[in-house]
Amino acid sequence: MCGICGVFNYGNSAQTFDEALLIKMSDTLIHRGPDDAGTFISPDQRVGFGFRRLSIVDLSPTGHQPMFSQDGSIAIVFNGEIYNHQVLRKEFEQKGYRYRSRSDTESIINTYQEYALDFVHKLLGMFALAIWDEKKQQLVLARDRIGIKPLYYTFSSGNFIFGSEIKAILQHPSVRTEFNKDALDAYLTFLVSPAPLTMFKDIHKLEPGHWMVIKNDGEIRKEQYWDPVPTGRQPSIDVDGTPISRSKLLEGDSSKDEQSCISTIRTLLKQSVKDRMMSDVPFGVFLSGGIDSSTNVALMAELMDRPVDTFSVGFRDLERYNELGYARQIAREFKTNHHEVIIDHKMAFDFLPKLIYHQDEPIADPVCIPLYFVSKLARDNGTIVIQVGEGSDEQFAGYPAYLRELRFYEWLWKPYGIVPSFVRSPLFRLASGPLKSKQKLLQLDYIRKATERDELFWGGVNIFTETHKKMLLNRDLSSRSHSAQLLAQNWHKTILERDARADYLKRMIYLEFKNRLPELLLMRVDKVSMATSVEARVPFLDHRLVEYSMTIPKQMKFRKGEPKYILKKAVEGIIPNNIIYRKKQGFAAPVNEWLRSEWFSFAESRIRNTRLMQRNLFRTEFIDTLIQNHRTGKRDEGMPLWALLNLALWYDRWIERKEI
Repeated sequence: MCGICGVFNYGNSAQTFDEALLIKMSDTLIHRGPDDAGTFISPDQRVGFGFRRLSIVDLSPTGHQPMFSQDGSIAIVFNGEIYNHQVLRKEFEQKGYRYRSRSDTESIINTYQEYALDFVHKLLGMFALAIWDEKKQQLVLARDRIGIKPLYYTFSSGNFIFGSEIKAILQHPSVRTEFNKDALDAYLTFLVSPAPLTMFKDIHKLEPGHWMVIKNDGEIRKEQYWDPVPTGRQPSIDVDGTPISRSKLLEGDSSKDEQSCISTIRTLLKQSVKDRMMSDVPFGVFLSGGIDSSTNVALMAELMDRPVDTFSVGFRDLERYNELGYARQIAREFKTNHHEVIIDHKMAFDFLPKLIYHQDEPIADPVCIPLYFVSKLARDNGTIVIQVGEGSDEQFAGYPAYLRELRFYEWLWKPYGIVPSFVRSPLFRLASGPLKSKQKLLQLDYIRKATERDELFWGGVNIFTETHKKMLLNRDLSSRSHSAQLLAQNWHKTILERDARADYLKRMIYLEFKNRLPELLLMRVDKVSMATSVEARVPFLDHRLVEYSMTIPKQMKFRKGEPKYILKKAVEGIIPNNIIYRKKQGFAAPVNEWLRSEWFSFAESRIRNTRLMQRNLFRTEFIDTLIQNHRTGKRDEGMPLWALLNLALWYDRWIERKEI
C-alpha cells in the first residue's frame, strides 16, 4: 500500500516543474507510505512521479518505486496489491523476462509490456497506478475493478496532475481550490460525491474499472474495462489466479442449484482470504462479530499456524451500539489474539479535525470514526495489514432495507404506475399537505417517485431526498440541480441495457456497485485506515466472487424474508449459527446521540456559522427545523445534521483554509 502522485505537461504546455514539487506533493501522502519515498522525472522533464511506500511485499530496496522496465522506457508508481503476481511472474520468466525483485510491481510492468492496455485484465487485486511509456509518449492511469483504491486527477493550464489523495494535487501551484456546486446535490443524497465528481471544482476521480490514457499530443482516452454485469465475453481470472478470456463460473445454470452455489461461494471465499494473506508483515482481521468479519477470521484461522490477530471497537456507555460480546465469542471460538478499544464522545470529537483532513472531501459516514480507532489499535499492536468485511451485504442482499424496497416496488410502486397520470397527480397534491405538515418527507418522496414514475431505488442510504432538497436548497439551486436523480436514472438505464431481464434486486445491487460501495464504503475504509498507515484488504470484493454473485437469482439471496440467505447457508459449519442467524445490527457510530448531547453546541455553531452558509445556497429556516427537531427529540435528524456538519467543516478547512 502506498501513496502515488504525478505531473504530466502534455501538448504545447510551457509549464515546468522540479523534483521539489514532486517531493512536496508526495510528502502530503506520508501517512500512506512512511517507510520509503521516491521520485522520477522523464528525460524531457515533461513527466514526473512522486511516491510514498508502505512496505508489505518485498521489504528490501529492490521493491522501491518508482520502478522501471529493464530498458528504462517504462516507469510505474503503484498503490495496492496484485494477488496473482506469482502466477504472472511464472508466465513471464518462461518467456525470458528476468526479475530483479520479489515485488508485485515488477509483474505489472511486464504485464503492460506484454499486453499493452489489456494488462488490466490480467491483474487480480486492488490497485491505482500510473505508467509512463517513453516509447509511446503516453501516460496510463488505471483503477481496480471494484474501486477499492482511489485515484484523483485534474487538468490545469496544460498540466495533468494526479494523486492517491486530493491534498497531493492541491500542492501544484496551478491548482485552485474551488467549491463544486455541481456535486452538492449528489452529496446531500448519497453522503459522498459519485465518481467522476468531487466537491472540488475541476478535480475528478477515476471511476472503478476504468483506465485513462493521456498522449503527449494532448489526445485523451478513458474507457471502462470491467463491469459487474458484463456484456459479451469479459476477461476474468480463474480460481488459481490464471488470466482467462471469460469466467467459467458464469457458464451454465449451476448458480440456480443451491448446493452448487454454496460450494462455489465457499471455494471463492476461501481462495480470496488465502490470496489476501500475501504479506511480509503482520496481518489480522477487523472483527465486529457479524457474519462477514467472523467468516474472515474462521477462514484465516484454517490457514495459519499461529493465532489470528483480531481487533474490535466499542463505545463507552452506549451498549446498544456495541457488538463486542459477539466479537469476543468469535475470538474465543477461534483462539485469536484479540484486542479491543473503547471510545467515547470526547475521543471521537478530538478526532474530527484529523477526519476532515484525511478524507480530503466530505465522506459523511459516521463509521469513519470507529474505523479510525480500530485501525490505530492494529497499528499500535504492530499489525500492518488487516482484512475487512465490506461488500458482502451489497452483493448478497444483506440489508433488511433491500427487502422493504423490493416489497414496496412489487406491491405499491408497480401497481400505482398503472393508475393514469391524471389521477396520480391530484392524489400526490392531496397527500403533500398533510405529509409536509407532519414533516414526513421520506414518505412524501416515495409518493413523488411513484407519481412521476421516477426510479424507486437510488442507493442503500439516501439522506436528503428530492423532497428534502426542495426545502433545504435555495429556489434557484433546487430547481436546476438534480444530479442525484439523473445519476440514479442513468444507472438503472445502464444495467437494463446490459441485462434486459435483470430483476429489481439485481438493479439495486448494480447501483450499489456504481456508487455507494466504491465511493462511500470503500473510501471510508481507505482514507481512515491509511491515516494510520494500515492496509485494508477486502476478501468479499474479489471480483471473481462479485461476478459470480451477480448471477445468483433473487430467491437465493432472499428466502422467506431471510436476507443474505445463500451466504448464510454457505458459512454454516464455518462459524457458529448464533452468529449467522442473529438479528443484523450493523457497524455504526452513535453520532446521533452525540449530536443531541455533548456535540450539540459545537455542531449547531459550525453549521450555522460556516462561510458556506453565507453563499446563500441553503434555506436556513429548514436547517433550524432539523436542529430543533433533533435537540428536542421530536425527530431523529442525526444523519442529516452529520452530513451538514461534515460539509461545513470540510468547506472551512479546504476551501477557506481555516483550521477547525
